[in-house]
Amino acid sequence: MQNLFEELTGAFRRNAGKLSPEAYARIVHKHCSLFEDSETIFILLQASGYPIVEQVDGYANKTFFTPYQRQRYCVVDIETNGSKPGTSQVIEIGAVMVEAGQVVDRLESFVECAYLPEHITKITGIEPEDLIGAPTRKAALAQLRHFMEDAVFVAHNANFDYSFLNASFDRFGLGTIGNPKLCTIDLAKRTFKSERYGLAYLNEFLNIDNYTHHRAYSDALSATKVMFKSFETVPEYVSTTDDLLRFSTASKKARNVRKGSAQTRG
Repeated sequence: MQNLFEELTGAFRRNAGKLSPEAYARIVHKHCSLFEDSETIFILLQASGYPIVEQVDGYANKTFFTPYQRQRYCVVDIETNGSKPGTSQVIEIGAVMVEAGQVVDRLESFVECAYLPEHITKITGIEPEDLIGAPTRKAALAQLRHFMEDAVFVAHNANFDYSFLNASFDRFGLGTIGNPKLCTIDLAKRTFKSERYGLAYLNEFLNIDNYTHHRAYSDALSATKVMFKSFETVPEYVSTTDDLLRFSTASKKARNVRKGSAQTRG
């Protein structure tokens, strides 16, 4: 499904955020079996968190039409008992839902785990007793899947959280993450200067209060505040959510080209 998400997004970008039924069907049939029709795949895309909607004249990607300031963002952090999802698991989930610049919901949960290495306890402060009687991995992951809906997936060093959760969702039959991804490290580097961009350093640099490093909800809330700080200095040419996603990963040269084009049009 990941290849399908990427090709669809590329096609939406080439077509101003919209696809005709024929163009959508061609892409779907390229990636899916003959037993899966376009409508079934549309339902699966929405269930995975991919922000697609059906319109009278085709399909649209909501990130191309939503101002980034009004977008829904799910800021996520996870603690795990190891670094590789094939041999490790999530032990704590924290998530903050942001909409129109305001925190509107939160999720915080331990995850049942039979093995917690001592060094993980030293890093996180989580004790084996904390995980006894916690929701099972499938239940906790399903709760996060439901909580995220089709919000933009945000995390500090997002590649780790995204890939670990993607593998974990797949293991328990919860599908692939289709939500667009935004990394607050990438965004911070493009919006304000700091000697370092690790979350612990930025908490001190930005005077973020009530912070406990390496605890999931606390880290998710801190990443939310880093995102808000970045929003203060996002360039004027960044208008939609898709603009923001591209800006967050664009090279300096590409950003200068976009800025120059915007100034010329102005």
